[in-house]
Amino acid sequence: MTMNTGLHRIEVTGLGGLAKLIGLGSGSAGRPEQKAARTSRSGFVWLTAALMIGFGAWTYLSEDASNNPEPLQLAAAAAPEPASPPATGAKPDPELTTAATPVEALPPAEAAAAAEIPPIDGLKISSQSWRRGGLGSKALVTFTLRNGNDYAVKDIEITCAFNRMDGSHLTDRKRVIHDTVNMKSRKTFARMHVGFVNVNANKAKCSPVTASRF
Repeated sequence: MTMNTGLHRIEVTGLGGLAKLIGLGSGSAGRPEQKAARTSRSGFVWLTAALMIGFGAWTYLSEDASNNPEPLQLAAAAAPEPASPPATGAKPDPELTTAATPVEALPPAEAAAAAEIPPIDGLKISSQSWRRGGLGSKALVTFTLRNGNDYAVKDIEITCAFNRMDGSHLTDRKRVIHDTVNMKSRKTFARMHVGFVNVNANKAKCSPVTASRF
């Protein structure tokens, strides 16, 4: 409001003074020398008034701009915030860590061994029988073991289940055969002692349990 009032006062005073200087409304003609002097004086006065008005307008605009800092605040608000660095000692995401961990491939030899059929799968007993020995408490088993594997086997463990006459289970006995059976062959083991059994045992059935590759 102060700047506007000042500009208005400059405009009114300047125009009134200019009118007095150039003799507006005087109605007198005057001499040619006086007319030339008045014309030169009026041009100087108009130039001075224009400079004063321009200076006042520039001062007003400068103060108005200094009183309104919103554009700077908007620019500062629009500036993106810098990304904060990760906290020291932060634990990694276990899911991402697991996904990024490469899976180690097995060596060719181990992979082939893992895919290989166990030796026991190629073994079976084709025929068997048993009898009592000693004072009737020893179980002597005779059986033929077939090896269908493409390699020889050794350390063959067998288990024999003994039942009563009515078929009810009575006891089990195990025996490890420290012998070798060649590939694609069979071998008969006669009267092999597998352990002591109850006098009520009447039937027996043996089967291979484990074996090792030779």
